[in-house]
Amino acid sequence: MAIAVIQKVTPIEKFVIQAVRDMREKSGMTQADLAEVLNVSPGFIGKIESPKHTAKYNLSHINKLSRFFDCSPKDFLPSRPLKDGK
Repeated sequence: MAIAVIQKVTPIEKFVIQAVRDMREKSGMTQADLAEVLNVSPGFIGKIESPKHTAKYNLSHINKLSRFFDCSPKDFLPSRPLKDGK
């Protein structure tokens, strides 16, 4: 019998998700607009931005977003390490 493993979104992943969302909203983009940039479905972006799902961005997504927004991948990361649980 297989045991289901429930993955959680980690604090660093939450930070990245919020940073992307902030940049998306600041640019006036919809989730569908962002999905087109990343070549994913709008539903995927909705799942990433929903706290009920464990979907998250990967490094390839961050690289594409950096090219699109003409910024550094570091702009989606905290300037200092995050403490566990925060």
